[in-house]
Amino acid sequence: MFQLLSKSSAFLLIFLFLANCGGLSKTDSRKVPVNSQERARKNVEEGRGVSIGGLIKNRGTNFEFSSSNPMWRASLEIMDFLPLTTVDYSGGIIITDWYSDSKITNESLKISVRFLSNELRADSLKIVVHKKVCSTNNNCSTYLMDNSKINDELRSSILRKAALFKIKDEEKK
Repeated sequence: MFQLLSKSSAFLLIFLFLANCGGLSKTDSRKVPVNSQERARKNVEEGRGVSIGGLIKNRGTNFEFSSSNPMWRASLEIMDFLPLTTVDYSGGIIITDWYSDSKITNESLKISVRFLSNELRADSLKIVVHKKVCSTNNNCSTYLMDNSKINDELRSSILRKAALFKIKDEEKK
């Protein structure tokens, strides 16, 4: 009984290994590049990824790293003096913590920047500014500042800085 169980589990492991490696699939060797770098490039273009027993799959993803995105870099550089609570490149959002100027202690701002697109356009950013005003007995009220001067200045600063980053990146190429 033990011998039958060990043989069947060994067969199952070999079968799973061959199935995940593509050993059981029919491939045309004329269409597969011999050079490993060309083969890897072809796999990336076709959206092939790693699969371990069907648990981990990476199909058709497109990663643009934050260091190559001028809007992302510009936003971080413009808001570098603010305490950041959430910075998520894959989600396309930057959220600051409540920030108050040392001159006005009862007011503070919280800014969120959402990236709607990687294009260098004004409608690629959604900037939301919240203002919190607290009275002396810590009774606070929060307001959404729609179409405020801070929104416009922040958007134009980010776009100008991103345009400069894009020009520098193109000069390097």
